[in-house]
Amino acid sequence: MTISRALRHGIFAVAAALLIGAAMPVQAGGKDVPPESVPTWDAVRIRADAYMRAAVANGQFTGAVLVVRDGKPLIDTAYGMASYELGVPNTPRTVFHIASMTKQFTAMAIMQLRDRGKLKVDDPICTYLDNCPPAWKLITIRHLLTHTSGIRNVSSLPDWDDDLSLKHYSRGGFVDLFRTLPLRFVPGEKYEYSNSGYFLLGLIVERLSGSAFGDYLKANIFTPLGMSHSSYDDNRAVVPGAASGYYSRGSAFITATYVDPSTRLGDTGIVSTTGDLLRWDQALYTERLVSRRTLDEIFTPYRNGYGYGWEIGARFGRKTVAHSGSDGGFSSYILRFPDDRVTVVILGNGDRMSAARAAIDLSAIVFGAPYKMPVRQLRDELWDALARGGVAGATGMFDAVRKATPPRADATGDTLLELGYDLIDVRKLTEADAIFRFALQQFPGLTYAWDGLADSAAARDDRSAAIDYFEQSLKLDPSNDYAVRGLAKLRPALQVAK
Repeated sequence: MTISRALRHGIFAVAAALLIGAAMPVQAGGKDVPPESVPTWDAVRIRADAYMRAAVANGQFTGAVLVVRDGKPLIDTAYGMASYELGVPNTPRTVFHIASMTKQFTAMAIMQLRDRGKLKVDDPICTYLDNCPPAWKLITIRHLLTHTSGIRNVSSLPDWDDDLSLKHYSRGGFVDLFRTLPLRFVPGEKYEYSNSGYFLLGLIVERLSGSAFGDYLKANIFTPLGMSHSSYDDNRAVVPGAASGYYSRGSAFITATYVDPSTRLGDTGIVSTTGDLLRWDQALYTERLVSRRTLDEIFTPYRNGYGYGWEIGARFGRKTVAHSGSDGGFSSYILRFPDDRVTVVILGNGDRMSAARAAIDLSAIVFGAPYKMPVRQLRDELWDALARGGVAGATGMFDAVRKATPPRADATGDTLLELGYDLIDVRKLTEADAIFRFALQQFPGLTYAWDGLADSAAARDDRSAAIDYFEQSLKLDPSNDYAVRGLAKLRPALQVAK
């Protein structure tokens, strides 16, 4: 998740753009380098290190990197800082939040319980849940596992980032956030990613095992596999060796905003290391946790290529099994090529460089496929220009790169919106206003710049101005739900204040 309101509009398809970019040729000195035959391991190490150093310099990457073939680490290293405050560097032993990569462990727990006769995947979930609403009667455990239940994704609710994710809940109180919401579709009819569904799977694991979710994982997965640095972080206990999560702002970092631990169960919450995830990866080639038949079922794709806690697909003409995670400044990705016995694990504690992008590009290096070196983003260059020369420095740079021949691909209104919201996040509200107004000068139809001005005004408690800006936004786009919801909050509050 992110604190950028602009991202909540859904206007930045960041993940999709990164994955597309990963399939492009290498950029070296401005020239395209074509793909080649599978390189030697020495060549892979050299190119991977060059790639990661570019990721650090241009993508603000900070985290740990593991590349494995046949169970043996080819690359096992780390970059950046686990704690900028304390000056502690990341190492291969640093503990990271793996966020939604937790889902693969939740799915494994469910299948272990299935193999022990505790449940069937086609059982209705209401068999195992309290206060089950009528709309859930046809939903099965399989629907939850494959994101085909139709239950609304709780972390997509409008107030999730600013309000709901920061509160403390009982188990039932958290489910109440989405319990009475209408289903998005008939169960089994479509795929739609739902953290809510995996939270419910965590409840089912607790009910059928008689153990707290973290205790179940420790006894049945972590300890048997020797994953001694992995645990379930659903409280505020200190985790030895843990990294902090950060948001990057130009060349600098700020501390990320964390969700309340009570919002985690089954969908996110595991902390781990690259070394422990190597043990997990290798166990998935064996029957140490479940039978081969059950593993085959876990890795069978359903709608949208999603199995049980895994995304199943293909890359470079090879089968892949993968999953990503992103939360509170952390970005994680595990990318497995099971037929080749190659796995890439990226655990990052910064928000700017996508772990998925890095994992895909590193696997391209392994297989001699084309990839693209990380380059510095205009958003970061503008932030640094603003720090050096104020708003005039940033707007002057943007104007220059937009008029260049050819213009940079990221010289867009979206980049200015991101910069404006970055400034709101650190309460540089005057500068944010200037950037949003500049964006409107450059792109008069940029509806969301009015939303940015409204959010900036609301941050300084100027509700009247915020209302005016949201109304301007709606004049450009009457279907802008973000502005509609903003007005619904501000108008009653303004009347109370008067």
